[in-house]
Amino acid sequence: MAPSAVHAITEEYANLTIHPTYHVKPVSEEYIQDGVDKAKEVVAAALHKHIRAVDPHACEAGEEDAFFVADMGDVYRQHMRWKKNLTRVTPHYAIKCNPDPMVLRLLTKLGAGFDCASKAEIEQVLKLGVDPSRIIYAQPCKTKSYLRYTAKQNVKQMTFDNTDELYKVKEICPEAELYLRILTDDSASLCRLSQKFGASMENTHDLLSLAKKLELNIAGVAFHVGSGATDPSAFVTAVRDARTVFDTAFALGHAPHTLDVGGGFVSDTFEQTAAVLSAALDEYIPAHVRVIAEPGRYYTSSAFTLACNVIARRTVEEKDPEDGGKGEKSYMLYLNDGVYGNFSSIMFDHQHPIPRILSSQRQERREKEQNHFRYTTTTSTSSTESLTSDSGYDSATTDSSSSSSSPLSTTDRQIEYSIWGPTCDGIDLIAPHWTCAATVEVGDWLYFEDMGAYTKCSATRFNGFTDRHETVYVCSERGAGPVLGL
Repeated sequence: MAPSAVHAITEEYANLTIHPTYHVKPVSEEYIQDGVDKAKEVVAAALHKHIRAVDPHACEAGEEDAFFVADMGDVYRQHMRWKKNLTRVTPHYAIKCNPDPMVLRLLTKLGAGFDCASKAEIEQVLKLGVDPSRIIYAQPCKTKSYLRYTAKQNVKQMTFDNTDELYKVKEICPEAELYLRILTDDSASLCRLSQKFGASMENTHDLLSLAKKLELNIAGVAFHVGSGATDPSAFVTAVRDARTVFDTAFALGHAPHTLDVGGGFVSDTFEQTAAVLSAALDEYIPAHVRVIAEPGRYYTSSAFTLACNVIARRTVEEKDPEDGGKGEKSYMLYLNDGVYGNFSSIMFDHQHPIPRILSSQRQERREKEQNHFRYTTTTSTSSTESLTSDSGYDSATTDSSSSSSSPLSTTDRQIEYSIWGPTCDGIDLIAPHWTCAATVEVGDWLYFEDMGAYTKCSATRFNGFTDRHETVYVCSERGAGPVLGL
């Protein structure tokens, strides 16, 4: 069965008919890796198909805008990895990471729960037909009007970490199922949350005592080791502290039944983190306790690839030669997306997107001259990573031993570039230093992998640029097709 693709999904998903939950069986790592390799080909084909349909000389304003290719097969495989390695933990996808409607639709059908932080996120999930019991309002400091909304919608699970929140809940939704969020060590995470949320261990007894006095339902304990955590051992300390809070809650007459281990899961280290977390759960948390988590970037980061057009190029003055030879030029490239758009992750999520060349004007001219049409991208090199054809976006083999066979103009030296966004702000900088053997021109396309987390969800309309970009959906995983009805 060939991988399938669907395009441009928008408001129609507000009225979807949700089918019964699909139960995914864990599969081997070899199967998953095979799917990843095939996914590269599927995504590459979608990228090239889209840019070939754009005529830069005649297209309407905005038709050459940046766009995403989203592989739902990648999300599906991540879910299978989760089921294989964290069998005890039910994922509640953190919508804040990427509220893409197709992602939510897929995870809904796969039986995942959802971590929501606002009325809008809760509303988006409920419109998909998700039962309120699969939603946790994981926001320790909530707006009163939002609490009234959740009470009307029967969304009961929510977190808290302070006394004022308990009084607020008592007033508005006394039937809530409360999770006491505790402070954790998140020093090894990309985005630290402990400065803002989490009750210290010293304060947990008083909070639980007040909850008992107010006759509120303490359903469990929650923690978050920080978004993009890099130290799996942080989970061990947090789980151990959570067990202490469980014991305190029971001693005060509460009956907590759920542990929320939060987010922080990263795809590259997932198996290691899962092993450490599972061992900690087995050691400290009784088997009858329900365990949930709030993964975000783990599910979507690698599923989305962003393509951008080079809208302008500025030649930087030649450097003074050290040996009396000819100076070398460098260039400033300006793209049609930047840090106020889908590269907001640079500012808010400490990311460093790596550019790769998708298509070239020089390539097209050479192909016309040779009357030979090839869909080939070049390899490029940055100071931090060697970008080879292993990236999967080459659909023809280039003989690197002969410069004449390359579809791009290349030299023995690496050309220096800096890459900028389209706004008038000087901080709109995507990559301060990037080197490549090819000469990049206006009209060329670059692509960036791993653009599915904290990107389009935090894009703005600064300078009047759009915060809505087309998403081309593909599915590289045959198992996901029936789930999505493809």
